[in-house]
Amino acid sequence: MSRIHRKHYAAALVGAAVIAGAASPPFAVNSSNAFAAPSDTGGILAASGSFASIVDADKPAVVTITTTMKASDASTDQEPRMDEQFRQFFEDQGIPLPRPAPQHRGSEHAMALGSGFIISPDGVIVTNNHVIDNALDIKVTLDDGTELPAKLIGTDPKSDVAVLKIGAGKPLQTIAWGDSDGLKLGDQILAIGNPFGIGTTVTAGIVSARGRDLHSGPYDDFIQIDAPINHGNSGGPLVNREGKVVGINTAIYSPNGGSVGVGFAIPSDEAKAIVAKLEKNGSINHGYLGVQIQPVTKDVADAVGLDKTGGALVAAVSANTPAANAGLKPGDIVTSVGGETVKTPKDLSRLVADLAPGTREVLGVWRDGRTIDLNVTVGANADGQKQAEAESPQARGQAFGQPSLGIGLADLTPDVRQQLSLPRSVSGAVVANVNPDKSAAAAGIQSGDVIVSVNDRPVRNARDVKAAVAEAGKAGRKSVLLLVERDGSKTFIAVPFAA
Repeated sequence: MSRIHRKHYAAALVGAAVIAGAASPPFAVNSSNAFAAPSDTGGILAASGSFASIVDADKPAVVTITTTMKASDASTDQEPRMDEQFRQFFEDQGIPLPRPAPQHRGSEHAMALGSGFIISPDGVIVTNNHVIDNALDIKVTLDDGTELPAKLIGTDPKSDVAVLKIGAGKPLQTIAWGDSDGLKLGDQILAIGNPFGIGTTVTAGIVSARGRDLHSGPYDDFIQIDAPINHGNSGGPLVNREGKVVGINTAIYSPNGGSVGVGFAIPSDEAKAIVAKLEKNGSINHGYLGVQIQPVTKDVADAVGLDKTGGALVAAVSANTPAANAGLKPGDIVTSVGGETVKTPKDLSRLVADLAPGTREVLGVWRDGRTIDLNVTVGANADGQKQAEAESPQARGQAFGQPSLGIGLADLTPDVRQQLSLPRSVSGAVVANVNPDKSAAAAGIQSGDVIVSVNDRPVRNARDVKAAVAEAGKAGRKSVLLLVERDGSKTFIAVPFAA
């Protein structure tokens, strides 16, 4: 993603204001742009020339959600935990993001606004988790202005979905789930919600992209849209031309916190399944494996004898975890979970997250040139754990260049160990120098790296590394897979041989 001056991710499209008896946050209009012309995306028309029939049917089912929380739990724009992960995603790429300045608070409580939509006549409402996170009190305002207290039925922070329930004393207007998998780039969509607390608002646009991964959790598979959404739109429905919900509006990307036409929604096919679990159980216990994983590139596949890319390469296995107990090892490539194909590390994360703790499942694993089955009992995912950490730090942004190693090696002498702060338990060969014109440099090998294994074979010194590399070449491999220790963490790096 190209660098843009003062980028800012506003994941919480929730307007927050400190209150001292105020009924709602203020809304200011800048007279210089109050009558600005509508944007290009706002002028899009349905085939009939109007979206009025869709809006008439769906608007009564969209609600405003008002939460009260401790002032210490709220920020000026109600940024949730997910926003910090978005922020980290960009800062990892060298893009600094401004942080909101602290604001003086004159009250012990703060108010935040979000949106939601009714999916059953008896008052079941879907919204984002970050809309109601840390709420002391939740109120729902219907489209006709009726204000009702809401009960929290269930919430799932990892998918950022929550379910509420209200009692209106009468059947309520509902909105139906649609098929998000059927969406195509360029399809028309509508976003409905309550931006800035000004009242229910409808904006139009198209599907800009599918499958956006913002590195916020195992369920990242966002629909990107250009329909304007702003603070307060969080939790509102994204609907198709049939008037059915195809997504939950969740995040925006903006230099100033307002809409610039880059918004993200949770797909309905994912949200619908999560909502059903929350209605039944109130929470979701996600599965946990305990591995660090990275993609299987063509060079990695060549190095381990796979005829195609796909799967998740295990870079590290945490001790005393389900993965360790099942016998997974660094260098294994997980190709399936319970018979379902794993094409990417994200697939493995999602498949594991969907499994209930205690579930016994079979992992298809590529090891030593053949596929084996490993039986694993999935563990419980505690806070802070990741189902399967996609990409080790050094694996991010790897590139592979000309097919040649181009590295100089040295043994791990006591002086070298001291310089690199390496414990005695680490054995291998240190990379003394790297030819910048060869593929090892392009692959990310650096001076000071310690090669601890070659094609899953542990090495003790420089001679072992050279012998293992030569053996791989004689076996007809196109690449060699090196397990490298750097700054206390391990990662696999595949380096192609000369053609």
